[in-house]
Amino acid sequence: MVRIATYNVEWFDGLFDDAGGMLEDSGWSGRHDVTRADQLTALGIVFTAMDADAVMIIEAPDDNRTRSTVRALETFAHAYGLRARKALLGFRNATQQEIALLYNPDVFEARHDPQGDETGKKGTRDAPRFDGVFRFDLDIDATPDLIRWSKPPLEVALTNRENGRVLRLIGVHAKSKAPHGASAPDEVMRLAIENRRKQMAQCIWLRQRVNDHLDAGDSLIVMGDFNDGPGLDEYEKLFGRSGIEIVLGEAGQTELYDPHARLAVSRRVGAMPVTARFWIHSEKRYLQALLDYIMVSPDLLASKPDWRIWHPFDDPVCYRTIELREALLTASDHFPVSIDIDL
Repeated sequence: MVRIATYNVEWFDGLFDDAGGMLEDSGWSGRHDVTRADQLTALGIVFTAMDADAVMIIEAPDDNRTRSTVRALETFAHAYGLRARKALLGFRNATQQEIALLYNPDVFEARHDPQGDETGKKGTRDAPRFDGVFRFDLDIDATPDLIRWSKPPLEVALTNRENGRVLRLIGVHAKSKAPHGASAPDEVMRLAIENRRKQMAQCIWLRQRVNDHLDAGDSLIVMGDFNDGPGLDEYEKLFGRSGIEIVLGEAGQTELYDPHARLAVSRRVGAMPVTARFWIHSEKRYLQALLDYIMVSPDLLASKPDWRIWHPFDDPVCYRTIELREALLTASDHFPVSIDIDL
């Protein structure tokens, strides 16, 4: 049995200097009213409690000419004695929020293994490589739009050292639908709809890749922060379904499975699982949402894996363990999601 997790760590990058050293000091982190030392300590508690064999980290530390994602994450893992102590980065991006895998080299071998063809500026319609350009008509005007990922998904070939079984992992940080920068109501609506169109196109692109893997008989896990879920905003009605439903699989397609996503799809009202908690300043309250998922292919589902959202209040063990509960609230605005699976 192994444990694989996904965790969006809010502004992880702000906790390291250019050499990859941890900034364990009283300076403010990217989280409101949380020092860098407090966020690092909280993250150490959360990662230690998870004790995962592999963690897909969303918003991993930046990678550029002077900073190294791998160096920062491996420094962090060493400092807290984590079994998942080796880091893997895919295509770097310009947002200071990378997607990286932190894994246990005693259990897994891992390599970045991007699929699809490289593209030029004009792109292609058929599942190009994730650092390329996808041609898709967003607004049904018979003119294809050029879609890019600001954070290209991380594609990993993950090999179980014990038996040689290979898993395909795709780590995802989909486009936010929030109309950042808009103020006037009509501008908010226009930007929100435009962002949802782009996110839907990303999910269609991702589903094309999923189809390729399933057609090839690959064992597949798609995981990360999709910034979306069934029924999350009123603009979903304009498109008929959410991006999550596209990635899971629609009529006639082989479906991926995530129990939390399936519950949200089948029950649009009532209590829902949640993986993120944001403070809404204008309303003086917290907004909770289901944004983070671990979707598995049918062959992996057959092994009856066990999913868990490490929610500080909804998970009984997290709630009763005061140190862990407080750490989850301090560490990030998202909570980890894990899956225990027999490989």
